[in-house]
Amino acid sequence: MMCSILLCAFTTKSGTGTDPKDGKHMPSLLSGSAGSAAANSLVDSLYTGFHLEEAGLSRDAFFKAYNGYQYLLSKSKLVKKDLLTICDYTQSSSQKRLYVIDLINGKLLFNTFVAHGHNSGSSMATTFSNINSSNKSSEGFLVTAETYFGHNGYSMRFDGMEKDFNGNVRNRDVVMHGSDYVCAERAAAGTMMGRSWGCPAVSRKECNQIIDEIKGGSCFFIYTNDPIYAHSSPILNARFEWPSLTLPAPSLQEVVVAPQQ
Repeated sequence: MMCSILLCAFTTKSGTGTDPKDGKHMPSLLSGSAGSAAANSLVDSLYTGFHLEEAGLSRDAFFKAYNGYQYLLSKSKLVKKDLLTICDYTQSSSQKRLYVIDLINGKLLFNTFVAHGHNSGSSMATTFSNINSSNKSSEGFLVTAETYFGHNGYSMRFDGMEKDFNGNVRNRDVVMHGSDYVCAERAAAGTMMGRSWGCPAVSRKECNQIIDEIKGGSCFFIYTNDPIYAHSSPILNARFEWPSLTLPAPSLQEVVVAPQQ
């Protein structure tokens, strides 16, 4: 049976903060890592309604991903505003740690396996890089870009949104592509997934569907346990108003959540 979540759109009047790029002061929704009551209420509603805990995604991963998604919305960086993809590198490669979420229709479109860079770790990704030839995964917020056919077949490029952490992904050819070393059969056999040269590679069987869904300007977040990134990310630490919380009040928006498969 379909269920619904009623989400109130709040208008907030918080303190001021500084935009990490232009240095201008603007209304601040977030106050440190705790966030505002309005932001936390919205995230809790979505997190519960999308059954993300059952799918293995932590609330912290979703909150940070949604915060960055809101930031990119506020900066008009997204063409596909209904999608949020989270690559959770705090989970083992044998787990389904890629989540493609339809935020408008309340659907978890894909929950599947994804590779990390060869030099980022074995079954767990523990180190990350923005340097050429590091063969490590990058972390942070990306925006999906154009597709092409290369030596790995149908592939999709990214544009990094955080210069020091992923601004070099295009030059490094860090792309999404299909691979034979990422598949459910390896997980079922207790074998860790193969590793890439830094690309978030997915199963060849699902590659085309996933790329076609998220290509062309959607938010893609690579979540890690890296304390340096958490402390220094210009997006996670930005002070701004979430667009989803600044609709004219009173406003009530219904999000229909599909039943979990």
